[in-house]
Amino acid sequence: MTTDPKRLGGRFPVGLTVAVAVAFAILVGLGTWQLQRLAWKQNVLARIEALQAAPAQPLAPVLAQVAKGADADFTRVRAICPGLAKASSVELYTLRDGQAGVRLMSACRIDDGAYGSVLVDRGYVADTVSARPPVDPADTAPVELVGVLRQPEPGNTFSPPNTAQRWYTRDVAGMAAVLKAARPAPLVIMAETATNPDWKGLIPAPIPADIANRHLEYALTWYGLAAALLGVYAAMLFRRRAS
Repeated sequence: MTTDPKRLGGRFPVGLTVAVAVAFAILVGLGTWQLQRLAWKQNVLARIEALQAAPAQPLAPVLAQVAKGADADFTRVRAICPGLAKASSVELYTLRDGQAGVRLMSACRIDDGAYGSVLVDRGYVADTVSARPPVDPADTAPVELVGVLRQPEPGNTFSPPNTAQRWYTRDVAGMAAVLKAARPAPLVIMAETATNPDWKGLIPAPIPADIANRHLEYALTWYGLAAALLGVYAAMLFRRRAS
């Protein structure tokens, strides 16, 4: 058996080893990221579970705490919104059970407190429905609403640009400007109760009770692929040395 270091160095697959090391690091990184997502999802699910049993709080005190920096995401609130049933709205593109549609976003006026308004996600309208609830700015009949405060989700590089006619992200400032809503709160109320009970095309969309949590499965998959990669690489080295 030779001990010539030049021949040994020539037989060692340096390039392949570097490629395997990079791939291994990526796979382990993806597995670790999924574990971090798992912790985040477990926290979200715990908050939702607590929310489903929590009574609705008056909106004004909650927003007062938000103005001081408190986190009110997933907080169930009760609000009275003048004229909400016939308020103007902007349309947010969405999918619900695989069907395309829009969510109607309107402004609820707040008469006191740190904010002058809060946006309300009134619910879902399928694309197969062309009609919309009536709009009458002169109608100020109060609508008592129960819903959940949510942080608006940010867009990403794949999100189409928002327009006044069609929105793809809940841009609170932009929507409030179109709706002429003064000093909007930084959260959105996801309506759980109907703002238009007689108009069946508008479906309130509360937080779903069953949210998938497969991050542990994904993490184990990535770690398993990393382990398999090392196994294949070790077997290849063994065969090369044996030959």
